[in-house]
Amino acid sequence: MAQTETTKPNPTVPGRPCPAAGALSLVGEKWSLLVVRELLLGVHRFDAIARNTGAPRDRLTARLRALEEAGVVERRAYSERPPRHEYHLTDAGRDLAPVVTALAHWGSTWLYDEPPVVFHHRDHVAVLDTTPTCTACGSPADHLTPHPHP
Repeated sequence: MAQTETTKPNPTVPGRPCPAAGALSLVGEKWSLLVVRELLLGVHRFDAIARNTGAPRDRLTARLRALEEAGVVERRAYSERPPRHEYHLTDAGRDLAPVVTALAHWGSTWLYDEPPVVFHHRDHVAVLDTTPTCTACGSPADHLTPHPHP
């Protein structure tokens, strides 16, 4: 059953209660984020996702199924005979765009002398700022202190 706005997975994770740990329990596996990357880049069909990620087909099938059940991805039929589906991000899936962008930025900065890809925005090379900012005060969110939710 796919997630709706009122039904959320509410994962239980060991250790400190943390939404990041909960998110990683769903999308922390390599193939999950690579699927999200491909969908963000406009690749929607299984064969192309498999080719572009290098994921084993059985692993990719399992990841897509888990992402669909969690409400991150939705399937849309594009052929009845034979039955074929495309995969699209839901609002929850599109909200992972900053995560994928931050990982790409980190990888380009710390893993490569020259980045293997350069992102473009409209007619220019995109310079993406991945610094978290506090929406309440506008300052960089560099010193965060966790507090239990009331």
